[in-house]
Amino acid sequence: MDGYALRRLTIDVETKPNLAYVWDMYHADYLSPDKLVESNEVICFAAKWNDSKRIIFKSIHGDGESEMTLALWSLLDEADVVVHYNGKRFDIPHINRKFVQHHMNPPSPYKQIDLFETIKRTFRFPSMKLGYVLHELGLVEKVETGGFDLWVGCMADDTKAWAQMRTYNIGDVVSTEALHDYLLPWIPNYPSHGAMTGEDDCPQCGGKKLVREGYAYTQGGKFQRFRCADCGRWSRSSKRDAGTHIIGIVA
Repeated sequence: MDGYALRRLTIDVETKPNLAYVWDMYHADYLSPDKLVESNEVICFAAKWNDSKRIIFKSIHGDGESEMTLALWSLLDEADVVVHYNGKRFDIPHINRKFVQHHMNPPSPYKQIDLFETIKRTFRFPSMKLGYVLHELGLVEKVETGGFDLWVGCMADDTKAWAQMRTYNIGDVVSTEALHDYLLPWIPNYPSHGAMTGEDDCPQCGGKKLVREGYAYTQGGKFQRFRCADCGRWSRSSKRDAGTHIIGIVA
């Protein structure tokens, strides 16, 4: 594993809405399955590797459902880390549903970095919508959709609507990657670069400029603390500098 480079994939999927019969617009909160005409599903995705400028886009319009699904599976199968925004609740479950419908096995395991969870857990923004957070942090602005008509146009297989959807989907990946890079030192439970490379580098970004700054203390010992001069993340040595063989017990 020495010298292994962590493969990080930023991804965003778009789905079409459910289509159903309703008796009126005011009592449609619950719809029985027999009223569902067409269910929502993944219609396109955009993805980008951390070490490439190329953005991959696949859709049911331009590539067909089978090719789009296979491409999506292949990307996830290769990834060590998958970055998304609210993907644990939305993107990944939709993707997994598509895989199982196509009788595909799960891709190889990967770590998910859901930036929505980082925003929700660590900060208090008035809104946690991606566009608002990007604006507040002065990052790449989220591409506007133009409203629900965009999805209506795509469902009607309108070429102009699909061109706009491609721009929107790719824009979300660019924005999500920019947000990841900005929030990097704040993201908890990040997969360790050092564990993959076998080297004493920053576990968060793989940087080599680790500055010794103080110590971290546990009940059992004292550990050298480091700050990464590249990304700003704090880490500590796995080897104890000093300590005790006696620790307290929680009653």
